Amino acid sequence: MDDLDTLDSLGTVSRLGDPAATPPEVIFRASCPECRTSFELSADALRLAIGGSHRTTFYSFTCPDCGSSVRKPAGDRIVELLTDGGVRTMRLHTG
Repeated sequence: MDDLDTLDSLGTVSRLGDPAATPPEVIFRASCPECRTSFELSADALRLAIGGSHRTTFYSFTCPDCGSSVRKPAGDRIVELLTDGGVRTMRLHTG
């Protein structure tokens, strides 16, 4: 299954208050390979790790339904969606 099938930016959801004063919240759609459910997650529920190659770049989250820790590879498009959506990013260093 392609990363874009399992993680898709839904766009923005307005928060209460003045839209100019508060940046919009981005919601992501994801799925769990363990329990096979699909759900929506805020940027705070996801983590992105960027390594030195495509093999060491991934995003992770905890399934809200079954509690499994999920880790999936992140290609360039997924990295772009997650970083633009405010997901916390960690750069992995080799050395």
